[in-house]
Amino acid sequence: MARRSVLPGFAPSLTITLGYVVLLVVIPLLGLFAKTSTLGFRQFWSIVVEPRAVATYQLSFFTSLAAAAINGVIGLLLAWVLSRYTLPAHRLIDSLIDLPFALPTAVAGLTLASLYAPNGWLGRPLQFLGVPLVFSRTGVVIALVFIGLPFVVRTVQPVLEDLDPSVEEAAIVLGASSFRTFYSVLLPQVLPALLTGFTLSFARAIGEYGSIIFISGNMPMKTEITPLLIVTKLEQYDYAGATTLALVLLAISFGLLLVINQLQEFTLRKSSKRG
Repeated sequence: MARRSVLPGFAPSLTITLGYVVLLVVIPLLGLFAKTSTLGFRQFWSIVVEPRAVATYQLSFFTSLAAAAINGVIGLLLAWVLSRYTLPAHRLIDSLIDLPFALPTAVAGLTLASLYAPNGWLGRPLQFLGVPLVFSRTGVVIALVFIGLPFVVRTVQPVLEDLDPSVEEAAIVLGASSFRTFYSVLLPQVLPALLTGFTLSFARAIGEYGSIIFISGNMPMKTEITPLLIVTKLEQYDYAGATTLALVLLAISFGLLLVINQLQEFTLRKSSKRG
């Protein structure tokens, strides 16, 4: 007599899940590899190490890392304030955190470009101080910070809300300084979630396109990102070149995310041993 699974509906659930993964993940990736394989190794390598392409790699990854790091700090502070204090218009402020999720990226790019333009509300005083943000790498980082901040806040906030404030109060009563309380009591509990938010913010930033093209200026060798170069090659019907750059972006992104996930797993193990 065949044994029935403890989980009802296991077979159809597994079938739907595998079908979803195959259709939306496996087949597109196989198509990417198949199109790239039409190139010879020399042609493939010449596209990968082309100076213009290398410049886009550097801009995309360094700005994404910078934006994710900034989001890690700001997101932690925002999550702390939202979880520990009741502010005027608290629900409104909490809802505004999710605005980048709902706002089309092209609209976000136009808005940021208008605000930080030399004649914009924020760009005019900054231009007077000699700090131009539009058509610069700093502008790219600003756009990436905007679209990646909610990932950190929404990942860290539930963890902070579940922490018992009495533990922090006990540390302060026992004579621990504010920094000591944060470093020894709060940070070990929040660090795994913070690393997750950092990873999500970085992954979101590395493939961003719409919010950057309006504020970066798209200048080759200066402010051109890799997704824009891929789109440029597609518009020129250079599909093999576009898939080659996409494959490089995928490989480097996967490698960095793997390292971050390993670090997160190590942090979880270390915190569990402490517990």
